Amino acid sequence: MDWITLDASIILQYPTWFIGICVLVGFIYAVALYYRNKSFGEKSRSLNLGLGALRFSTVTIICLLLLSPVMKSTITEKKAPIVVLGQDESQSILTSFTEEEKKAYTDKMNALKAKLSEKYDLRTYSFGENVRKDLELKFEDKATNMAAFLEEVFDLYSGQNLGTVILASDGIYNQGNSPLYSGARLNVPIFSIALGDTIPKKDLVVKRVYNNKIAYLGDQFSMQVDLAAFNCGGAVSKLVVTRKGRKVAEQVVNVDNNDFFTTVEFVLDADRSGVQCYSIRVSPVDGEVSTANNSKDVCMDVLDARQKILLLAESPHPDIAALRRMIDANKNYEVKIAYADDLKTGVGEYDFVVLHQLPSKRNTITPVLNELKTKKIAHMYIVGTQSNLGLLNKNQNLLRIAARSTLTDDVEGILSSKFNTFTLNPKLADEIYKFPPLTAPNGNFSARADATVIFTQRIQTISTKYPLLLFGEEDGTKKAVLAAEGIWKWRMFDYMQHKNHDLFDEVFGKLIQYLSNKEDKRKFRAFANSTIYNENETISIDAELYNNNYERINEPEARLEVIGEGGKSYPFTFNKTSNAYVANIGYLPKGDYKFTAKTELDGEALQANGAFSVRPLQLELFETTADHQLLNTLSTKFGGKVVYPSNMDGLIEMIDAQGVAKPLLFDTVKTRSLIHLKWIFFLLLGLLTLEWFLRRFNGSY
Repeated sequence: MDWITLDASIILQYPTWFIGICVLVGFIYAVALYYRNKSFGEKSRSLNLGLGALRFSTVTIICLLLLSPVMKSTITEKKAPIVVLGQDESQSILTSFTEEEKKAYTDKMNALKAKLSEKYDLRTYSFGENVRKDLELKFEDKATNMAAFLEEVFDLYSGQNLGTVILASDGIYNQGNSPLYSGARLNVPIFSIALGDTIPKKDLVVKRVYNNKIAYLGDQFSMQVDLAAFNCGGAVSKLVVTRKGRKVAEQVVNVDNNDFFTTVEFVLDADRSGVQCYSIRVSPVDGEVSTANNSKDVCMDVLDARQKILLLAESPHPDIAALRRMIDANKNYEVKIAYADDLKTGVGEYDFVVLHQLPSKRNTITPVLNELKTKKIAHMYIVGTQSNLGLLNKNQNLLRIAARSTLTDDVEGILSSKFNTFTLNPKLADEIYKFPPLTAPNGNFSARADATVIFTQRIQTISTKYPLLLFGEEDGTKKAVLAAEGIWKWRMFDYMQHKNHDLFDEVFGKLIQYLSNKEDKRKFRAFANSTIYNENETISIDAELYNNNYERINEPEARLEVIGEGGKSYPFTFNKTSNAYVANIGYLPKGDYKFTAKTELDGEALQANGAFSVRPLQLELFETTADHQLLNTLSTKFGGKVVYPSNMDGLIEMIDAQGVAKPLLFDTVKTRSLIHLKWIFFLLLGLLTLEWFLRRFNGSY
């Protein structure tokens, strides 16, 4: 509550005795004008006195104004101290209340709010998953972030007359920082209303599950489960992991004491791509107070990011084995070896193809080359003694090889100083010339002007400009040419020198990675910001549209349909941003969802698909034993006290006893020259007008 008082005074710019001079001047002026004036006949005496008084007042006021008097007014405002009351709205509070207890507590809290409002500037907040104004007393939040509330109080009131903070909570927090650190910034007493039950009951709890957010198809991943048990000594339970109702792992758990904790690790197979959700459940024991915290659901995104690579050769060769070992070391690749004579199917299923000494003098592999061209599959030629150079030149224009004879040259590699497409180990430039020579055709080599050369050839002791390894793009297809065979010797030499294959694997690994990466040429794309959401997180989906020049635009309207597990459809219309689209879906129930985004550009219907999952947020179910020790530490550390709902009515007396929540007095001083007051002007005008009227009315001028 605020109070305002006003105090005013007049200050002169000259000594006070000047006021006597002003009065004397007024008196002399009035006497000189009316003392012996006989112009009013019989009324002269009484009328002269009245007119003299008017003239005396007018002249005196004018003289006083010449002293430059100033009016000084002081406005005193009394502001009550701010008291912040925060209520924990999490579900764990509700588990300790019966309906009658909840109603009784609600009535007490409303009564406390009314009393605090009478004496203090009360600000009320509810907190849990987030912080919001006013008391709700519904206890529905699925998480508790106590630190966020204290930080909000600091941000809003740290520069004001904050007297104290009252925190009603059970002391359990499962999001954010420790409130002990956040409270330190406030530097005011914190009083705690301790809610909940501190006595552990018989309960099995799946406390936490640690798992990777992302795994790759075909890999194994670890899942660690923290399991706690209270007052369950001697019980035997079973921990089971299921996926879509099918059991994938289990383990028997022997609870050997009443304060039991263990971590159970499962190693599972990532055998399905997409968002995979697992349910971890521990079987209940007799007399358990609650089974709601016996299970926990987690989700992860299994990516099928492996690329299929085909090593297609004219005949068995050590180069193929060297490449295979290098590719096999990368879990993102799936490699297969085939020979031209035995190839029964096409190559359309592969992301990258290595053609070792193909096309050859014996196998033209025309169908394979045509499929690589039409389907724009990235590929690399390795030239050898069996290669058909005429067909090689015909099917790619990165490198032209004009053989001078059927002989071969032993060539070493020199790292091109102009190469910078991707980074390579700095040691490679000094080490590559030491590697054993490769076998290349004897002839002239000429590269296309825009081809990227990694290595050039050194023949015997002569460094040439002939390319040894180069790559580029032709009609939208990435290609590379290695103009010699025998790279198996490089890999073996690398191991002999360095006890690893790092230099060899880096060169060809990064080359294959660069060539096999596919650019996204879709004109319309839609994607969720995450593949896995908690049920208390808002969901949004972004979309992008490109014209024929691959410039991002958003003129056409775009629509979105989200479909849940039961087939329920949620239609949305995308909102336009500066040059893209966004759809704010809000909250959705737990489950797996698919979405389809649609638009139309130049008469062509475009569509993009995606998926995401919403997992339940169960934080409040896994810790239901109140932590009053935390509240006591928090209040004691900052000069407050802990009270219970039964004696929360005494909080006002406790706050007063601290002597910190005191009102502040604010004085506002204003000064104004009296000569600027309009009412004084009208007063002088009135005096002169009245004097003139009386003189005229009684026959004078």
